[in-house]
Amino acid sequence: MRHVVLLSTGGTIATTASEAGLAVSVDAERLAAAAAKVWDLEGVRVEALDVNRIISSAATLDDVMALARAVGEAAARADGVVVTHGTDSMEESAFLVALTHRHQAPVAFTGAQRPFDDPAPDGPRNLAAALRWVADPRARGTGVSVVFGDTVLPAVGARKVHTLGLDGFAAPGRGPVAAVDDTGVRPYAVPPTAPALLSTDAALPRVEVVGQYLGADAAAVRAAVAAGARGIVLSAFGAGNATPEVTAACLDLLDAGTPVVVASRVGAGPVRGVYAGGGADLERAGAIPAGDLSPWQARLLLAAVLTHPDGSRGAAARCREWLRAVGALG
Repeated sequence: MRHVVLLSTGGTIATTASEAGLAVSVDAERLAAAAAKVWDLEGVRVEALDVNRIISSAATLDDVMALARAVGEAAARADGVVVTHGTDSMEESAFLVALTHRHQAPVAFTGAQRPFDDPAPDGPRNLAAALRWVADPRARGTGVSVVFGDTVLPAVGARKVHTLGLDGFAAPGRGPVAAVDDTGVRPYAVPPTAPALLSTDAALPRVEVVGQYLGADAAAVRAAVAAGARGIVLSAFGAGNATPEVTAACLDLLDAGTPVVVASRVGAGPVRGVYAGGGADLERAGAIPAGDLSPWQARLLLAAVLTHPDGSRGAAARCREWLRAVGALG
């Protein structure tokens, strides 16, 4: 008998219609019961626990760190852990949990694009797939994943790619880890292990994402620093470019010892600084290319490395080392 812990946090998968709009109203036990009607989960004992009951756009860093602690406790005593979560911030929560995960038990995040009381809900099938995946002995050691639309994706590099579509998640540049459907579980690959960087008791420092758009000036960079940001992530043009004003402001930050990570606002592809007066200048000055991480995941990576005792002094080296370990940098 395989033991799987289901941790419910809310999200669309647990919502039903109300006069005010969709509201979280379904607990972990009902979610597990609905999933058990999709596929036979014989041989799997599901322990269903409620951790939170919110939509994920309302989640805070403290909420996710509390979730990471619950995941760690469950992973220490179970064969696998499934987290049901809202899709709005799932890619960030799954990534942050991956930064804390130190167990061999696999962890899968899943959710839904349609509410629990929809005439054709997708949540029960997604949850059944996630339960099947983490209960399979071949999932052991694969770390944290996102299971959606019959596909198992690595949490590192995963992102939401459609607002409402049932295949709402992808990991551009990374192949799927496995498929789970009516035929069973079919593993494809073992993803690189994401080294644990973060204690679940850590307080994450402020790191801001600064978007790049036509004519962007440095006001957002200055405002972020004034608000106490200890690092900046650029959601850059293309392969890693920024406006001249933002480039100049970030060069000043790098010169002063404040780390800058360059991610791309494009949905797929690596980051490389190639343009003089923009990305090339930033890269030469020590800005950290985020590989295939979204700006939102890059923000959490930088915040995690800044919790190290030497703070910003070793942040660039630690970021690069972690990114190489997960295949995001050559």
